[in-house]
Amino acid sequence: MEGTTEAQLLEQLFRSPRLPVVAEELGARVAAEAARRQQFIDTVLESEKAEFINGEKVVHSPVKFRHNATAKRLLVLLDAHVNVHGLGYVGYEKLMVSLSRNDYEPDICFFNAETAAGFLPEQMRFPAPDLVVEVLSTSTAANERCIKFEDYAAHGVSEYWIIDPDAETVEQYQLSGSTYASPSKPKPANYVAASSPTSLSPSALSSTTPSTARP
Repeated sequence: MEGTTEAQLLEQLFRSPRLPVVAEELGARVAAEAARRQQFIDTVLESEKAEFINGEKVVHSPVKFRHNATAKRLLVLLDAHVNVHGLGYVGYEKLMVSLSRNDYEPDICFFNAETAAGFLPEQMRFPAPDLVVEVLSTSTAANERCIKFEDYAAHGVSEYWIIDPDAETVEQYQLSGSTYASPSKPKPANYVAASSPTSLSPSALSSTTPSTARP
């Protein structure tokens, strides 16, 4: 029901005489999805780039050079800054972030030092990060702008960056309550404001998207 809030939806259900029927059906669907998710966790391979999103396994195809060059440049800059200042840990691509319903493998993510200190050498699933960066591609843009956008906010990811390597723009969203405040406008990719948990300066991230990189 587009435009209906969770509270309104719940109120409608509680006013309906079909509530027990709906609750039973919902419980059955949630249980079936939980079983599929466990199967995904048990069988997903380290060599796969795969996520579990709203009940379905999503396998990603190889990325274009522009996508890879953009993510690599930002990863190197973020990782260097975080290590120099002892801020925490920067993960990338194959690190799986497991939220209450879904399992994602963000292009880049950052965990503060306190959270990262609890990570174990053999750990394969990780909690919500402080910062998530997703580099858009044609096949993933819808999920990254919709499902992941809502899910990251709901789980307290304090900042979410969406990078469009084709348009060469960066959208920086900061958590406000349980939702992300909209940025005034996308920034050019050679500028990232110093508002992230890593306190990066704009000059440190200049030329994030190499102009010579073409798909």
